[in-house]
Amino acid sequence: MQPVAPRYDGYTAYDYLTPGDDYTDFALAPEFGRVPEHELKLTVEQQQRVDRIMAEEVIFSLHEHAVVLPESSGDIKALNRTGRQRTAYSGLSRSGLTAVVDNFMAGASCVTSENGWKWDDMIYALGFRLADLAKQDYVVHAKSVADILDAKAQGQLALVAGLECASMIENELDRIDMLYGFGVRQLGIAYSQANMLGSGLSERNDGGLTNFGRRAVERMNKIGMLIDISHSGDQTSLGVIEHSSVPVMITHAGARAVWPIARMKPDEVIIACAERGGLIGLEAAPHTTISPDHLSHSIDSVMDHFRYCVDLVGIDHVAFGPDTMFGDHVAVHHAYASNYAQRQDGKREHPEIEYVEGLENPAENFGNIAGWLVKNGYSDEDIAKVLGGNILRVLGEVW
Repeated sequence: MQPVAPRYDGYTAYDYLTPGDDYTDFALAPEFGRVPEHELKLTVEQQQRVDRIMAEEVIFSLHEHAVVLPESSGDIKALNRTGRQRTAYSGLSRSGLTAVVDNFMAGASCVTSENGWKWDDMIYALGFRLADLAKQDYVVHAKSVADILDAKAQGQLALVAGLECASMIENELDRIDMLYGFGVRQLGIAYSQANMLGSGLSERNDGGLTNFGRRAVERMNKIGMLIDISHSGDQTSLGVIEHSSVPVMITHAGARAVWPIARMKPDEVIIACAERGGLIGLEAAPHTTISPDHLSHSIDSVMDHFRYCVDLVGIDHVAFGPDTMFGDHVAVHHAYASNYAQRQDGKREHPEIEYVEGLENPAENFGNIAGWLVKNGYSDEDIAKVLGGNILRVLGEVW
């Protein structure tokens, strides 16, 4: 784990308010030390190289939920119903990250509906978090590549606001402009279930990108919104890639050729995305990027997907979007299983884990990824690409 960032002054979420009086208080999970640290067994020379890379390069997570969960799994929905997710400032200060695309857990807010993804719920999730960010100066709300580079120079962490799904825009194209005005810079097409734009990956029949979806893609291209197809169905994903005038991203997924579940992307989609200039960020949420060689989900499982994708489309089109948070991620999946059930056709048997060893939360993810890459002989140039350089290149074209 990285040392605490010098710029971080100890601020915790909503320090400007009085817990219990101004908002409902919950006992929160620890932001570091919840599970044992992963031991990579690096040599002194290898660790020094990791430390140098983490200090010098732009370290960019393409997809996280940079919040701390309640200590009790029974409080997860109760906290989310308030709309006030807690940014994990202390944990982030130990991450070594330059930038993170934070997807705000808008679908889990469920303030006005148990089913999530409502416009009002998204505004709660976005508004509370951004108000809190404005009261401190370590994590900055980034809206451009220049903001990210400035944060690196100033010893800050750049948080890019993203949303995994566009269901809340309903049939209103202008809501894309509104989201951009609120500072959102990445928007997913569909989250597992179909919506006005296209099909999600849980649908048995994927009708592809709709006419409205094409108009939404055009609007996102015009305004400069990064498009994410991680949770979209295969045909919808291909339609988005084809219709977009700029690259799109698979911000958090893996290769279906490695682990055959709907949550992973087939070669056809990964290749099409790369051929149009986009990239895939490797996922690490529990029970996703498993591999036949590492059935107990861990950093080694994830890196099996990484190696496969590098071989498939090249090092310039691969990055990391671990999709983690601070606290019991498996408990979140159990809490919302009925909301976002995903098709698991062809799923192989694997053990249920309590956490993904080596990629359990944003504080440890990239130090361990960098360590694995160093230990496995990747060059400094290639490591810099997959830890952030590839993302900055694509964002420079999209934004």
